[in-house]
Amino acid sequence: MPSSAPLAGYLAIAIAAALWGSLGVVSRIILEAGVEPLELSVWRASIAGALFAAHAIARGRTRVARADWPALALFAVVGVSLFYLSYLLAVRTGGAALAAILLYTAPAWVALASALWLDEPMTRRKLAALALTLVGVACVALGARGQGAALHVGAAALGWGLLSGIAYASYYLFGKRYFTRYEAPTLFMYVLPLGALLLVPGVHPAPKDAATWGWIAYVGVVPTYVALQLYEAGLKRVEATRAVTIATLEPVVAAGLAYAVWGEALRPIGYLGTALVLAGVLLMSSAAPDHDQP
Repeated sequence: MPSSAPLAGYLAIAIAAALWGSLGVVSRIILEAGVEPLELSVWRASIAGALFAAHAIARGRTRVARADWPALALFAVVGVSLFYLSYLLAVRTGGAALAAILLYTAPAWVALASALWLDEPMTRRKLAALALTLVGVACVALGARGQGAALHVGAAALGWGLLSGIAYASYYLFGKRYFTRYEAPTLFMYVLPLGALLLVPGVHPAPKDAATWGWIAYVGVVPTYVALQLYEAGLKRVEATRAVTIATLEPVVAAGLAYAVWGEALRPIGYLGTALVLAGVLLMSSAAPDHDQP
């Protein structure tokens, strides 16, 4: 009888992706209540950071080598401050569905950065994936026009969405070296509070009712701390390339929830673009060896 370990890993990653997919819709609820993206970013990072700190302390895994602190500080700026803020601004300016789709341009930016700065070859497969992603983004932009008040597209929406994808790419680049040396709670107990601290000077707290506080707690706990724990557990049972593939459920879930809750919808060409972006991710994460350099 086959082991149930891979199945449990696939399930954990799928649930994590679904939880990430809920982030855009819940964030929009909070933003509609008057909370600014900057403040929500601080709360998200602070709540999750506190949970990761408790986790790391309980496991006795809190030490980080002094030589690694500059890299952690840089990751806090790009992977927390910039990423959290740009994603929420993408949600506010373009809608939850569009933000989630543009977020998944990250693998294409990873391939480009790796070729430019890490001396990794830009193979035909990577070029094809990059082309699919860019064409897909263009189709999504065209497909989002004329969809009424629920979904907007423009320079701001595209800019913040693509910037969130670039910032999210730092997780792949940073993780390639540091996620194999430290457990996630150890890293995030430091980078999340530091990322939040960098944003604090610009925060102007908004009045909040109990429901808004509840949604803020949800953002910090469920699609941040819990989802990452599930994803890490899944990675222990499933190959990383397969995990990335399963995680593409996130924009699908995000688009479904955005349509159900806010009525966000694309024209057919927009859904074609979504498929092309996801196809680029699948091609980039293929486990097959790639020796076909151009």
